[in-house]
Amino acid sequence: QVQLRVSGGGLMQAGGSLKLSCAASGRTFSDHTLAWFRQAPGKEREFVAAINWAPAYADSVKGRFTISRDNAENTVYLEMNSLKPEDTAVYFCAASIAGPMRTTMSSYPYWSAGTQVTVSS
Repeated sequence: QVQLRVSGGGLMQAGGSLKLSCAASGRTFSDHTLAWFRQAPGKEREFVAAINWAPAYADSVKGRFTISRDNAENTVYLEMNSLKPEDTAVYFCAASIAGPMRTTMSSYPYWSAGTQVTVSS
């Protein structure tokens, strides 16, 4: 059974940093795109970042967030710097179907539970 387990959320002041981790178990995702999405209160879930052999970022986080992966550990990370109150959301990691980079939710059959990230002003 595939499981994605997220850790690292919390409360941070604006300008601070947090790092999220997502460990996969049940299968290997070394050939799959791994991604982070987020959902703010009252808003739809949105793409944040993804990585297969290279990273891709939403414009809203480009230059502030860094996605990375450790295939040996079957883990994906999201390092979030220069946090802003608008980054407040529940964050999810996801694993895609095999193939090229994808950024749409429908391409991700595997999801973690969410972790809350709250950025105070």
